[in-house]
Amino acid sequence: MLLTITTTARPATDLGFLLHKHPGRVQEFGRSFGTATVFYPEAEEERCTAALLLEVDPIALVRSRGKSSPDFSLSQYVNDRPYAASSLLAVALADVFRTARAGRCAARPELAGTPLPLELRLPALPCRGGPELATRLFEPLGWEVDAQAVPLDEGFPEWGDSRYVRLTLRGTARLADALNHLYVLLPVLDDGKHYWIAPDEVDKLIRAGEGWLSGHPERGLITRRYLGRRWALARTALARLAELGDETEEQLEPAVEEDAPAGESAADEAAAAEAAAQGDAPQEEAAQEEATQEAPKAKPLNLRRREAVLAKLEELGAVSVIDLGCGQGELVGALLARPRFARVGGMDVSSMALTIAARKLRLDRMPDSRRARLTLFQGALTYTDKRLSGYDAAVLMEVIEHVDPPRLAALERVVFGRARPQHVLVTTPNIEHNVRYEFLTGLRHPDHRFEWTRAEFAAWATRVAGEYGYQVAFEPVGDDDPEVGPPTQMGVFTRDQRS
Repeated sequence: MLLTITTTARPATDLGFLLHKHPGRVQEFGRSFGTATVFYPEAEEERCTAALLLEVDPIALVRSRGKSSPDFSLSQYVNDRPYAASSLLAVALADVFRTARAGRCAARPELAGTPLPLELRLPALPCRGGPELATRLFEPLGWEVDAQAVPLDEGFPEWGDSRYVRLTLRGTARLADALNHLYVLLPVLDDGKHYWIAPDEVDKLIRAGEGWLSGHPERGLITRRYLGRRWALARTALARLAELGDETEEQLEPAVEEDAPAGESAADEAAAAEAAAQGDAPQEEAAQEEATQEAPKAKPLNLRRREAVLAKLEELGAVSVIDLGCGQGELVGALLARPRFARVGGMDVSSMALTIAARKLRLDRMPDSRRARLTLFQGALTYTDKRLSGYDAAVLMEVIEHVDPPRLAALERVVFGRARPQHVLVTTPNIEHNVRYEFLTGLRHPDHRFEWTRAEFAAWATRVAGEYGYQVAFEPVGDDDPEVGPPTQMGVFTRDQRS
């Protein structure tokens, strides 16, 4: 497999200083999976090209496989690894050009921070997604992308294209940035890694993506593929990227079923200018953007929803509040920022979400006075839990639609029958409003088990209120469309004084 890096910045041979590889020598670097060779096909003042050639030893790869690895027999020895760029080339690039990737150049320190005209070529690159995906990944980074599909057989065009592309990138960038782009995106395009993905891969991704990944429009896809679709690692990485980019995690990637908390994920909204959320789940956010092109500065729905809940809690005079399905602490942070709420609780079924919530709320640095007001704990809304009792109000904000319908009865018993707060606020999407989202297909979130019409929500809420001794009132959240109603519907339950 081959990578070439060309520059025309005069003197072009300064490329050797940046790469820490002399243009006049051929250098070899042994690796457990083969040999990496760096040489310069051309090295003139006007134009200089460095080449990284990786010769993979399939026998060495087989011998390095763990005992539990599946046996694919002949395919272990006969494959495309010696010829097509993959995660192995990314590993070799990271090792051979380690100092260049870090942006250091002792001999010419000014060069390391200088954008240069560069051309990167990969003659054979596996690309699960075709040339279009290569363009989507590299173009937002400022590259001019020339990705051409490689036909299966040029003599038989009717056979169609292979999964490989010839990729050429042209642009002006720091060499360190260019190398880090390749290091991250080569295995992403291949959609596979040829080595074990350990938790430290999250740190590698964050380091290599510094300055560009958190703002990339395909950051969710990049993170998933880079981490081999290991969802727990991907969600950790996305949460860290959200912090770097001052965005909520939902803007980066929808919650995945394996780790999804019952409610919405969170952003820190405590005092001292902790960042408020900037958007909702990706499908809903994209749909909203299309529906509100003439008012791009309108508040995002999740912020309006949270403000509506906070306003109603204050109107009801609640002093102690528990957020059921608190996700990553979005509402909890907002409650803590208001001293009137003397006791704040947050419960979620996902330990991962609670860990992220603790970090976003800066629990380890939280003042003692505020920390004393807060309780975070793991639990499930379908099981009786005495820790849910004793609060003036409970909030289920975008939670019930994440519960399988047969288990809703258990949630009703736990919240309304056992915990029995004076007030319960329930928000849930209004499916009738979905027609206003031009590009929305299906439900608003991949983890939603259902979405109700206004009539369906009213019927459920009225039945629950009557069964457990509550009165219920309904309020719109968001713009109340005269034909299809608001995007979010809220039920405000108040316990009968006689109950």
